[in-house]
Amino acid sequence: MALTLYRRHRPECEAGRPHDARSSELEEHRKSWGRRCTCQIHMSGTLGGTFSRKAAGTSEWSDAHRIAEAYGRANAWIASSRPIVAPSPAPVPVSEPQPTHARMPIADALALFRANRKAAVAHSTYRKYRTFTKQFQIFAESRGYVMLDQFRPADIDVFYISSPLGPRSKAKLLDRVRMFFRFAVHREWITKSPVSPDLKPPAGATKAANKMPFTDEQLADIIKACDQVEDRRWGNRYGSGVWTGEDLKDLIWTMVYTGLRISDVVLFDLERLQGNEVFLRAKKNGGDVFAYLPDWLRDRLLARARRHGKRLFFVGEAAHLDTTIECWRNQLGRVFALADVGDDPATPHRFRHTFARMLLQKGVSVADVADLLGDDEETVRQHYARWLKRSARR
Repeated sequence: MALTLYRRHRPECEAGRPHDARSSELEEHRKSWGRRCTCQIHMSGTLGGTFSRKAAGTSEWSDAHRIAEAYGRANAWIASSRPIVAPSPAPVPVSEPQPTHARMPIADALALFRANRKAAVAHSTYRKYRTFTKQFQIFAESRGYVMLDQFRPADIDVFYISSPLGPRSKAKLLDRVRMFFRFAVHREWITKSPVSPDLKPPAGATKAANKMPFTDEQLADIIKACDQVEDRRWGNRYGSGVWTGEDLKDLIWTMVYTGLRISDVVLFDLERLQGNEVFLRAKKNGGDVFAYLPDWLRDRLLARARRHGKRLFFVGEAAHLDTTIECWRNQLGRVFALADVGDDPATPHRFRHTFARMLLQKGVSVADVADLLGDDEETVRQHYARWLKRSARR
């Protein structure tokens, strides 16, 4: 059975951590963690129906994992037929269920849930599920939970209420929690979801927010800032090159004139460009959706293809999409820092909103904008209401 590992810091901790403070392996691998120490690693979890916490007898994570695996194979708090001295095990609560089926470790349940979502949703959506499962695993470790059936409604309340997210993001978090435990119930890992029916989204979570596209003035300032960023050399095992302001202009103008997300632009292939039209997606009814590029942008992209190949925005021969996206985000961050983008946070996704705003202001119908964005008309009306009103007045 899987056990939770954590380091318990002693009074004479070399790194100066507080006495009796705890840290996980994940925390210590972060760059911001700072100085390392040799305080002992402990284990906690339920084996053979008994919950206990014990010292692993080592300060090395690799050794602690091997010791924990030995306990797990034995499914008892004795490894290699040798008891380890530890504090008396905590009593098992009377209310804790004693299932007749094999218990499911939390880590395994989350891994299977991620695999299920990865096969069912787009990459950009899957990243949100991956973030959720990481956060939920950290929460489980903080409470000393190893098995899925250890969660109670009060635990889910704490996880949900303690989240610092805004109303709409918090509502989506609650949806993912409910989905995960439904997933677990359907596979008979647990008999009932611990998410209380009376746990509701925050007030205002269901109200659609107007999106915040860049104004024409802000967009012009962003393009001007591209000329101010310094060239920056890059190099890795996939290749080398130089980031320039012209590269950023190519990316920005492509997002503005296609409405594609940054992940889709990074995967942009020259085959999507047919004359002045860019293939966006195939509709469910079998029709294809295209965006139109002006001549000057078409020529820029063709020139870029001659320099970088068919995959215009990939960095070298990088194999990981997330790594490439993060590289472009970092470069855009340099431009946003130089430009006047208003009080709202500047993100690459605002270029997609700018695409919708420009179309609506030109009088393009809601139905056509919805097709180009891959959304339904009601979503466009909710999110871009202020520009619809201006279009109606005009």
